[in-house]
Amino acid sequence: MSRSAGIRVESLFPPREAALALVEGRHGDPFALLGPHERGGRRCVTAFDPGAEAMWLVTGRGTLTEMTAVPGAPGLFVGPLSPRARRYRLRGANAHGTWEIEDPYRFGPVLGEMDEYLIAEGTHLRLWHALGAHLREIDGVKGVSFAVWAPNAERVSVVGDFNLWDGRRHPMRRRGGSGVWEIFIPGLAEGAVYKYEIRARGGAILPLKADPVGFGAEHPPATASVVRRPGWDGWQDGRWMQERGARQSVDAPISIYEVHLGSWRRADEGRRPLSYLELAETLVPYAAEMGFTHLELLPVSEHPFDGSWGYQPIGLYAPTIRHGTPQEFAALVDAAHRAGLGVILDWVPGHFPTDVHGLARFDGTALYEHEDPREGFHRDWNTLIYNYGRVEVANYLVSNALYWLEEYHADGLRVDAVASMLYRDYSRPPGEWIPNRDGGRENYEAIAFLQRTNTVCYREAPGIATWAEESTAWPGVTRAVDHGGLGFGYKWNMGWMNDTLRYMAHEPIHRRFHHHDMTFGLTYAWSENYVLPLSHDEVVHGKGSLIAKMPGPDPDKFANLRAYFGFMWAHPGKKLLFMGGEFAQWAEWDHARSLDWHLLEDSPQAHLHRGVQRLVRDLNTLYRATPALHVHDTRPQGFRWLEVNDAENSVYAWLRFGQPGDAPVAVVANFTPVERVGYRIGLPRAGRWREVMNTDAAIYGGGNRGNMGGVTAEERPWHDQPASTVVTLPPLSVIMLMPE
Repeated sequence: MSRSAGIRVESLFPPREAALALVEGRHGDPFALLGPHERGGRRCVTAFDPGAEAMWLVTGRGTLTEMTAVPGAPGLFVGPLSPRARRYRLRGANAHGTWEIEDPYRFGPVLGEMDEYLIAEGTHLRLWHALGAHLREIDGVKGVSFAVWAPNAERVSVVGDFNLWDGRRHPMRRRGGSGVWEIFIPGLAEGAVYKYEIRARGGAILPLKADPVGFGAEHPPATASVVRRPGWDGWQDGRWMQERGARQSVDAPISIYEVHLGSWRRADEGRRPLSYLELAETLVPYAAEMGFTHLELLPVSEHPFDGSWGYQPIGLYAPTIRHGTPQEFAALVDAAHRAGLGVILDWVPGHFPTDVHGLARFDGTALYEHEDPREGFHRDWNTLIYNYGRVEVANYLVSNALYWLEEYHADGLRVDAVASMLYRDYSRPPGEWIPNRDGGRENYEAIAFLQRTNTVCYREAPGIATWAEESTAWPGVTRAVDHGGLGFGYKWNMGWMNDTLRYMAHEPIHRRFHHHDMTFGLTYAWSENYVLPLSHDEVVHGKGSLIAKMPGPDPDKFANLRAYFGFMWAHPGKKLLFMGGEFAQWAEWDHARSLDWHLLEDSPQAHLHRGVQRLVRDLNTLYRATPALHVHDTRPQGFRWLEVNDAENSVYAWLRFGQPGDAPVAVVANFTPVERVGYRIGLPRAGRWREVMNTDAAIYGGGNRGNMGGVTAEERPWHDQPASTVVTLPPLSVIMLMPE
């Protein structure tokens, strides 16, 4: 029988079965055994270290109290603790040496009761404040607190290099009925690599899981989470944040440059992508010089596979390490804001990949996804669908949206693949989907989730805007939630994009048979707040580049593209252009290599590529400076057809209007390679009209045909207007006129 200071040590031992469960990694309540406790009528400490052959308690000014090994439980030690001792450390020893640590099991809970309540209720808007890995100082001791939601686990442990990836060493504390597990591990610092080891119901040990609320990750193909600080304390964009609401309203000029950070430019002869800081020094000034108002970034959330372009994310709370740290990403956003550019982030709440280190069957059950593959599996993408009807899952996603807006000052989120969320039968044959409670195809839970996301984001982050990539005729995408809509600020006009690209692909001689592909978008243009998108989806998967879609010999291809851009910028709707399109890159986009910037300098057609680039810059400049081209982008009073039916000549003409007192703009497009001289158009007033844009100008690579800088309108009614003039329409061109 062992004694310590007159105490029978055996009386301090934990129950034998509990001790065995602990050392074997089966115990679901480690804090009930480990750390300081009253046992056998005496205060004592129980500690576990499977690498220790002996252990001591270190108290006061280095007082050592030897601990006793618990028989049959290797690595488990018990020792008495003086009632006066407020703190202690653990010293371990084996044949290789000694070490001293703070005991994680002497620290109380980090999460408060309100955190538990809100998490369980699904209303914790800032979930990242509670879950994830946080650098903290508790009781004068620095370390990291971890918290993760795994309600069906029997045991959850933090593992990493710091504990030899041994799930027995740092099992976590379960917090009531919330399903959250937490622990504070002293001594860890930023950069620590970790995952969660989860023992599922029935005892199975799952593949190690990355942190669903991890703020950093390892460089792929490694898959662990990394302790990082979210956000930044160096923001200098206060003026932008105050003004951004007006800059993103439906009355504002919005022209978006869509960018994949990994392939815009590459460094070291194409071997690596640019860092966030390099992008701040190159991408930001380029986009600003080109006259764009916003950058839209393909998903920056951490993702395991480069070929997904970020659209199959696993680390929803982690800016990808491919370009740098979270703070460096924040510095990129800050640089954009200081240059007058908004930043929109592509956001993917519609699905997630099946990689075993991710959310799939996270605690051994279908936790984030649906159990039934008819609801929970995307056939097209081999991904899993979030269970929006589970309050904790919906809250996880809503909070993630707010996270990017608050921690990284994002000005908006473009929500990917909204149609796939709205319809239960999306891309599913009959019999392979489950109807809603009313027997229909609408996904009520996803609808409610989208409405809540938009409501929360607009309320909690003033000045932001949300953008829906929604490819169907779902009504009210940009209608307010309290009026039955989804609550988005803007919707991509996929119909306009498909119709107009189809028209432009036709040889000009055949375009008269497809004339109204270019006008059909105006029949519904005011039903939503639309963006006209020429996005990355149109230049991949064999679709070719924008310039390659155009018919005819190369000079005609360039002329067609210039005319198409003129048509787009003069058409109602905000603008979006994917990188490379602005200088007519020939090659289809490849995520693994840089854009072909050399085309602007050392190619036989460099002057044509530079011409398109200058045209886009000048279109942006004109669009931003001319209220008639943007104030009523979403309202019918800003548009009037002059000539809509001239299919034989493939000519279109219309007027754009701003507020009372703003000068109108007359637009005429000629989509044949025939110059048309003496073409009469109606105008709202007589007098001199300047030619403010001509896509055939020599500076754009055109033939410099047109109207010698302007025309004079006479009081001769035409096109239901009180005045008119005759104009010269260069081949394959768009001209714009404004009154002097």
